[in-house]
Amino acid sequence: MTVNMTKGQAISLQKNDGGTLTAVRMGLGWQAAPRRGLFGSRTREIDLDASAVLFADKQPVDVVFFRHLVSDDGSVRHTGDNLVGGVGQGGDDEAILVDLQRLPVHIDQIVFTVNSFTGQTFQEVQNAFCRIVDETNGQELARYTLAGGGAYTAQIMAKVHRAGTGWSMTALGTPANGRTFQDLMPSILPLL
Repeated sequence: MTVNMTKGQAISLQKNDGGTLTAVRMGLGWQAAPRRGLFGSRTREIDLDASAVLFADKQPVDVVFFRHLVSDDGSVRHTGDNLVGGVGQGGDDEAILVDLQRLPVHIDQIVFTVNSFTGQTFQEVQNAFCRIVDETNGQELARYTLAGGGAYTAQIMAKVHRAGTGWSMTALGTPANGRTFQDLMPSILPLL
């Protein structure tokens, strides 16, 4: 059963049978919003980029994004850059796979961001979402839907963080501006 999350909501990432998750996928999907013009509605391709910043004690130690597809330890992997969105027709346009068992013990948080590399604002995006899927069986565990666009170029979507012996997810939904994850670091750090 999927939990539809609201901004600031946190949930435990535990299997329905009480077992521990071993691998998750953060999926990102979006579509270009139609714009009204003189000759009707049209859409423009939107290039959003998913990134995962790995933290140890509130310090960034690694990142996975379209220019660095695999974390240094191999536990986090980006499936590749999608330059237009909407290809999945409601499915994931970009995905980041996280092998929770392989994550080094000092990694205590992973923050997932999305940014417009080409500088378009979220006013030009619709149906954007971030979801966490149990990669072992394909079951969607949680979904955070970005409601409404805005005059910003990035969104700090969610974080997955250690909670005791397991993991939790918090929907952040914090707007920011920047073309890459590096530009978002000043906005990410207060959310840890």
